[in-house]
Amino acid sequence: MAGAFGAHALRGRLAQEALAVFETAARYQLLHAVALLAVAALVGQAPHRWLRLAARSLTLGVIVFSGSLYALALTGQRWWGAVTPAGGLLLMLGWLALLVAALRPGR
Repeated sequence: MAGAFGAHALRGRLAQEALAVFETAARYQLLHAVALLAVAALVGQAPHRWLRLAARSLTLGVIVFSGSLYALALTGQRWWGAVTPAGGLLLMLGWLALLVAALRPGR
């Protein structure tokens, strides 16, 4: 939905650079939404602490990462760009936790 909004409602209203930032936010949000669906299914079967950490980190990471990029694109306030790496670190933590959960013996 965010991608469609950016492609249709914002094209022509935002500078090309801001539109590219908005599209990046939408792409990462979509990718991690799919990953979160998979993690939720796994947590439902085996609520392991690493899976719960992955779910929390991915959720918070996409909120901070994509949210800060949306805010940057829509407001033009450059300081939002300083928030984005924190979201990226949370996303990386989520993927790392998912990897640890997958590599644990007997899981």
